[in-house]
Amino acid sequence: MSRNSIPDLYEKYDAGEPLTMLTAYDAPIARQIDRGGVDMILVGDSAGDNHLGYDDTLPVTLEEALSNTGAVVRGTDEAFVIADLPFLTYGTSMAESVENAGRFLKEAGADAVKLETAPYGETTIEIVDRLTELGIPVQGHIGLTPQRKNEIGGAYVQGRDTDTSSTGEALVETAQRLEEAGAFSIVLETVSEGVAREISESVDVPTIGIGSGRYVDGQVLVLTDVLGLSPEPYSLSKQYADLDAEIRDAVEQYVEEVESGEFPTRDNAFDPVDED
Repeated sequence: MSRNSIPDLYEKYDAGEPLTMLTAYDAPIARQIDRGGVDMILVGDSAGDNHLGYDDTLPVTLEEALSNTGAVVRGTDEAFVIADLPFLTYGTSMAESVENAGRFLKEAGADAVKLETAPYGETTIEIVDRLTELGIPVQGHIGLTPQRKNEIGGAYVQGRDTDTSSTGEALVETAQRLEEAGAFSIVLETVSEGVAREISESVDVPTIGIGSGRYVDGQVLVLTDVLGLSPEPYSLSKQYADLDAEIRDAVEQYVEEVESGEFPTRDNAFDPVDED
């Protein structure tokens, strides 16, 4: 089968079928996600704290993101692959933004890029408009935007009437402007459920929720949360496996067998020596 395309995604969206997306950062995991039937894979800058060992997403470099994306593309056959543009790889100038986004398609083989957008974010909306004009598909991202964590001050739910939250009105208008600029879909991160529903009803492109409830057109989760490889659970996610324990048990068994001489055996050797 061929790789999913935007028309394929819209066929499901138009039919009212929920879209599925998960993150991946390397080929072996991406291969398993692809075989599991997910519609889209996001090579997120969440690699920073879930794959590369950073404290958050901000240190992720362009080269690291390109490398991760290329690995995911090589490990998949069908999923539509979207690459996150890391912090400060877009927005400093239009020329640099276009060049960096284009590298994900030309060099890494991504199908699209994703950009975080602040409420009423004029700069990012202009970049989305230019990228889509040039043939670079863009997924928008509003609500909680981790690249703005120093400005926001924490992982606060958005769409509430509080000092730490964007208003529902701001999020709706930003989503509409992203649609007008050409975004083919919009991620809603940690948005109150009522506002997420309002956004979904106000645009004619798929909304993909993460911690934004039930009234969206699809869902995305960070894979390490799904597999139980995160240091702590998040209420917005659901853990479908406990690979943390599985991997630790496997490593402990390996150490025990090496130390006891149980591994390796004759079966693990090339041209084994006959025992006396």
